[in-house]
Amino acid sequence: MTEKINAFIQMVKESENIVFFGGAGVSTESGIPDFRSVDGLYHQNYDYPPETILSHSFYRAKTEAFYRFYKDKMLCLDVKPNVTHEVLAKLEQSGKLTSIVTQNIDGLHQAAGSKRVHELHGSVHRNYCERCGKLFDAKYILDSDGPMPLCDACGSGVKPDVVLYEEGLDDETMREAIYDISHADMLIVGGTSLAVYPAAGLIDYYRGNKLVLINKSATPMDRRANLVLQTGLGEVFSQLKDID
Repeated sequence: MTEKINAFIQMVKESENIVFFGGAGVSTESGIPDFRSVDGLYHQNYDYPPETILSHSFYRAKTEAFYRFYKDKMLCLDVKPNVTHEVLAKLEQSGKLTSIVTQNIDGLHQAAGSKRVHELHGSVHRNYCERCGKLFDAKYILDSDGPMPLCDACGSGVKPDVVLYEEGLDDETMREAIYDISHADMLIVGGTSLAVYPAAGLIDYYRGNKLVLINKSATPMDRRANLVLQTGLGEVFSQLKDID
């Protein structure tokens, strides 16, 4: 593994236009649960599977049950960025990293200082009234009483600006992510099983020869990568803390 990490570090040093594409594994080291890992949300017991609860139709039909789960499991507001978030922010500040494309909704990349972050699935930190459009932060949702959060201006329901199952990804966010990936000289894919489409299909837009996959388990795209590191992101990115 040391040899592979050294090869990864060399690739980073030689690159000037890096894009990082990350999934749940980026944030698990901050204490946010994964969905598909052995101890993830899919393996915990609820009245409905998480994938059902986090769907558009469930949100409409069983709003109170949706918010019970959402506030209990999705609003992890006391977590902090980990070494991967911090190193990525540093790479952006140094001019090496162009952008981050993330499937996560926790806002930890921005908390670490990253500026150009394409949030494919939205963010728990943005919430809006479905009638008047007034915006609310995550704490407003967490502190709300009753079956669902209500707008303090018009009294209508407030919905998280996150992409639920059965909902489409934002077109502009996708276009920007595709542009950055297609122009990158290095693409680092980390902490994702590359199992959820259309997000996983973004890898197809990369045209370079420095595709690095970092994940604890194998992915369907491993054979296409120039370098595969089957380990945790923290082990890899902690080696970049002092990179120039």
